[in-house]
Amino acid sequence: MRTTWPERVRRPSAGRVLAVASAAPALVLAGWLLAGLPLLLLGWFRPPAAVPLGLAAAALLCQYGLRRPPGSGPGSRAASRAGVTPGSASGSGSGPGRASGIEGATRWQVAGVLAVAAGSGVLNALLHSEQLVVRRDPATYAQYAVWLATRGALPIPYGEAAFGGPDAALRFDSVGFFDHGGAVVPQFMPGPPMLYAIGHWLGGLPGLLLTPPVLGALAVLVFAGTAARLAGARWAPLAALALAVCLPVLYTSRTTFSEIPSLILLFGGLSLLLDARSRLGAASAGLVFGLAVLVRIDGLRDVLPVLAYAGLLIALRRAGAPGGRLGPPLLGGLLAGAGLGFAAAFLLAEPYLAYLEASWKPLLAVCGAVLLLTLAAAALAPRLAGPFRRAARVRWLPEAAAGLVAAVMAAFAVRPWLQTVTREAVTREDRTTAEFIEKTQAANGLAVDGTRLYYEDSLHWAAWYVGVPAVLLATLAAAVLARRLVRGRAGGWLLPLAVIGWTTVTTLYRPAITPDHPWAARRLVPVVLPGLILLAVWGLKRILRAVRERGHGPGARRGAAVLGAVLLVAPAAVTSIGTAFTPVGRGERAAVEALCASLPPEASALIVERVTADRFTQLVRGVCGVPAARAEVVPGTDLPSPADVTRLIGRIRAAGRTPVLLAAEAGQLAPYGTPVRVMALRTRQDERSLTEAPNGTWSLSVDVWTAVP
Repeated sequence: MRTTWPERVRRPSAGRVLAVASAAPALVLAGWLLAGLPLLLLGWFRPPAAVPLGLAAAALLCQYGLRRPPGSGPGSRAASRAGVTPGSASGSGSGPGRASGIEGATRWQVAGVLAVAAGSGVLNALLHSEQLVVRRDPATYAQYAVWLATRGALPIPYGEAAFGGPDAALRFDSVGFFDHGGAVVPQFMPGPPMLYAIGHWLGGLPGLLLTPPVLGALAVLVFAGTAARLAGARWAPLAALALAVCLPVLYTSRTTFSEIPSLILLFGGLSLLLDARSRLGAASAGLVFGLAVLVRIDGLRDVLPVLAYAGLLIALRRAGAPGGRLGPPLLGGLLAGAGLGFAAAFLLAEPYLAYLEASWKPLLAVCGAVLLLTLAAAALAPRLAGPFRRAARVRWLPEAAAGLVAAVMAAFAVRPWLQTVTREAVTREDRTTAEFIEKTQAANGLAVDGTRLYYEDSLHWAAWYVGVPAVLLATLAAAVLARRLVRGRAGGWLLPLAVIGWTTVTTLYRPAITPDHPWAARRLVPVVLPGLILLAVWGLKRILRAVRERGHGPGARRGAAVLGAVLLVAPAAVTSIGTAFTPVGRGERAAVEALCASLPPEASALIVERVTADRFTQLVRGVCGVPAARAEVVPGTDLPSPADVTRLIGRIRAAGRTPVLLAAEAGQLAPYGTPVRVMALRTRQDERSLTEAPNGTWSLSVDVWTAVP
């Protein structure tokens, strides 16, 4: 019999399109990182090797991570009643899509999500930043990415031969780039630079600078997919819009930060696990979670609940409860991904680990303890099943869980009136931070106290950016969900609520960042702000359901829905307006290209002023492709000894190269040659606000003079 076209090709449903589109970015990023890290360790991170291997790894992960085999998955009714089902947000239904609500998506809902994600990408591309001069982390990531894209290997060699060999007055380190083991080692984990290097391969510096908006659009899409799975597809466009207009998300989607890739992996991992119906799917989700450590060392904290959750699934399986078969592959994937992250940290970022050891070593100990408890619980699961069932039947426990959520959020809300968080400067880094805070306080018209950290205001930071209504709705939703989870319902929310709750509490308690805004807001991007928005959307859904159940008519329900949507989006949008349409760092790319063009052939760049050396040593070395070093300054000053500079000039000439001196002012170069200004950058930079949301930008001037002695 003749087969008609509809019989031969079955078009995927709108829900399936959204499910795949919102989970695939995390798998693609994971595949790229999985293939790229070994190449980087071997010194072969170049397009001929990285592109085919990265695409193959991404395709393989998508093939297995997005597969939905026949048969009842973990979203079955029996497993849902166990209270820990990955694939069920409602506690009933079958299959990941029906249980979570994404399969019922309409074409208009999917189109709404895609439109919001695409719109955010276009807006952020038009207003993207051009931070290349190393002052803070974005330019450090950018210079790291440039080096990987153009050299494909680490560490960064000194290039001493271009300066006549070793000399006590020569230094090769700079801000964001450590001197370690006879070479220069970039700060931070290699994951984000490996992603941003793709943009440089495709379009040089312009391509590199446009990669963050692309990742930002993917982050909005991934988050919307998680919202569709947990709150329902009809709420996904609203969740996407609320996230897209949030100032910290705009901020980190316009320049080279690590937070947006981290968001993609964490919420992508949640979506993959919610959809997982096979061991391969669970293993893929675990791998995506684990690779968050390769992007940010803080990812170890963010994925700690996943470790405990995997152990719970294993314990359930040993106790004979349904829904536990995904535990071993989830744990295996998580350990593999996190193991790769730590391998990269020890092999490629050892001085960065040493700098942060006071933070990650205790966290690693906590992870080890959780792993041991997980193994012990799995071994004793059959014996512990009875006591746990009896404990779960305690009548007051659900209300206690809900009350605990409310109490924790209330404590954060009143914390500014009960505590002033301070830190006495002990290390050199502490003193530098204290001086920065004092200058920022003076600029803000505040009392000068360099010990202040302003961490007590952390929940208020979140309220600035998503609005008080969203925080209140999220608190209500978290309390209701905690109550339902203790009662053995809403099993699909167990891991998402654990990740959001754990990371939110630990981040708000100790943000561990210089407290000026919008800079400090980046800490809230990977989990805290999207988590609050996700919970708030679910809370709004519950409120509208209550309105309907009370018998209110369609008009009242529509009015309540519109009011709720406005309360979720408008406060965030109002906060963002002050900075959303003013790009920062514009003109830096052109200024950097002009600087590079001014350097003569066979130049060796010797930077003879402290601030210029901090900002430009790696830039000249990486972007301009010119050997660069700094002259050691006299203690208490910003300039080196003239005798040292003169000696180094002679050594460079003796090596057969042209010495080029760089400094911030003409007078600093006048003793050695005729100064020529090669950079006169006048642009905008981020505001530095300590006690209120940022509402503008500050001016920035950067001058560079050169002289050929």
